[in-house]
Amino acid sequence: MFEKLLSRIGLCLENQNLPYMIIGGQAVLLYGEPRLTKDIDVTLGVNIDQLDHLLLALRDLSLTPLPEDMESFVKETMVLPTQHEQTGIRVDFIFSYTPYEKNAIKRARTVMILGQKVAFAAPEDLITHKVFAGRPRDLEDVRSILLRNPDIDLQYIRKWLREFDESSHNETFLENFEKIFKDINHL
Repeated sequence: MFEKLLSRIGLCLENQNLPYMIIGGQAVLLYGEPRLTKDIDVTLGVNIDQLDHLLLALRDLSLTPLPEDMESFVKETMVLPTQHEQTGIRVDFIFSYTPYEKNAIKRARTVMILGQKVAFAAPEDLITHKVFAGRPRDLEDVRSILLRNPDIDLQYIRKWLREFDESSHNETFLENFEKIFKDINHL
């Protein structure tokens, strides 16, 4: 059921010319340890002024927006949570057009799912997202991705986490990543 929805998301976003990448638990399944995930997280490389294009794709996907005042919610949060009508699967669309996100979307890896190309965040960008989120589940995901992908580009991850640290107040993204990296290298 997830595969069918992921392949349709890839097709519909491609048809609407919306740059995107799959992040979150679905991407962790690709690069890390298998785990339960109940939703699909999609980063869009556009601003909220492209909401109308997304809404056209949602109709084709049988996805229903969840907020009552959708436009206000999207303006405030930069996220459009939706739910698939037939399966109840939640799909969150995250609007992000920062230089980092644009770069990450360009680096996305294409995975064939049911004959359709679907763009997934590269493992380095997935790690960067997970460290930025910083919840315990996210940090455990970082650990599993690092363990299963020994050839990961550590310099790329460190570069972006350092930039996030410099642009934030009192953040320790790079330090948190280094702790995880050090722990797995002592196994």
